[in-house]
Amino acid sequence: MSFSVLIVEDDPMVAMINEQYVLKNKQFSIAGSCRNGQEALDFLAENKADLIVLDVFMPYMDGIETLKKIREKKINSEVIMVTAANDTATLEETMHLGVIDYLIKPFAFERFQIALQKFASKVSALKENDVLDQDFVDSIISSGGKHGEAVPVNAGAGGASNLPKGIQKHTLEMILDYFKENTNWTTGDSVAEKTGVSIVTVRHYMNYLVQTGKIEEDINYETGGRPSMMYKKI
Repeated sequence: MSFSVLIVEDDPMVAMINEQYVLKNKQFSIAGSCRNGQEALDFLAENKADLIVLDVFMPYMDGIETLKKIREKKINSEVIMVTAANDTATLEETMHLGVIDYLIKPFAFERFQIALQKFASKVSALKENDVLDQDFVDSIISSGGKHGEAVPVNAGAGGASNLPKGIQKHTLEMILDYFKENTNWTTGDSVAEKTGVSIVTVRHYMNYLVQTGKIEEDINYETGGRPSMMYKKI
């Protein structure tokens, strides 16, 4: 499966770096590159992009306004928001508008690849599952919150009242027990196989555990095929 990416960035050097980062992942190709939001909307009126890497601060039309227009026009593209700002208001507004990830400049190549993989995993999960069940729906609703709503970072395995919607105490403890016994890097497939939990559900719990600081993630590029997400207990 291949995905097209539109880069929306007013700094030519940053745009070029982002393009190089995208092309390092064989699942992705560049659909185009635009200098501001209006250019992006004009491009999207005539062309398709599966994913948009969208900068916040740009001339003519900034990223926030562009994202609003994308949603208003019902353009069927996921968005990774990129910004040098780290203020809560900007983060909250973009999350409510439904971004799949949010990158703070300067970000590392590895973190950019994780954002791409989040998108690819979500699309794959939607295509691979014909039957809706609660675990599947919960895994698609961005890491425990609708449209990327943040998961409480102080939520732990004890006390179900602290857990976000879609995270069950028993399943969480079972996955954490797996990592207590397996201290090396492991794949989501291995976690699913050993615990008996579906791979879609495992991905959902892995996202939660990464965000709450209990598990760290990395990407293995030496698989011979598409990159694989790896997990290890912190």
